[in-house]
Amino acid sequence: MLTDPIADTLSNMKNQERVGNLNCVVRPASKVIGSILKIFKDYGYLETFEFIQDGKGGNFNIRLSGKLNDCGVIRPRYPTSKLSFEKFEKRFLPASGFGVLVVSTSQGIMSHDDAKSRGIGGRLLCYAY
Repeated sequence: MLTDPIADTLSNMKNQERVGNLNCVVRPASKVIGSILKIFKDYGYLETFEFIQDGKGGNFNIRLSGKLNDCGVIRPRYPTSKLSFEKFEKRFLPASGFGVLVVSTSQGIMSHDDAKSRGIGGRLLCYAY
């Protein structure tokens, strides 16, 4: 039973990375998962990913880069302001400037670095390092 697609996607990626398999298939696909994968690709945790339409919600074929140490979903989805990102960096990331928090803002889904530079807050979705 699928209750949290983001958590299922991240746990699938983490498990495939740990066993040494660099290919991963995630279903069902969504725009939110696609945005999160794009951010992970920008930070170098993924090599490529592609959307495949199969008539049943689609899926993502993901090629991992081997650099993913840990990733996870943040529950509950904490609201953050532009000044409180440091508190959540200390809580979820091992060191300052190492890893990425993914934030859902009014201007779209982005990394916490982009949200800090734009001066906006939002809700935390997940992390990776």
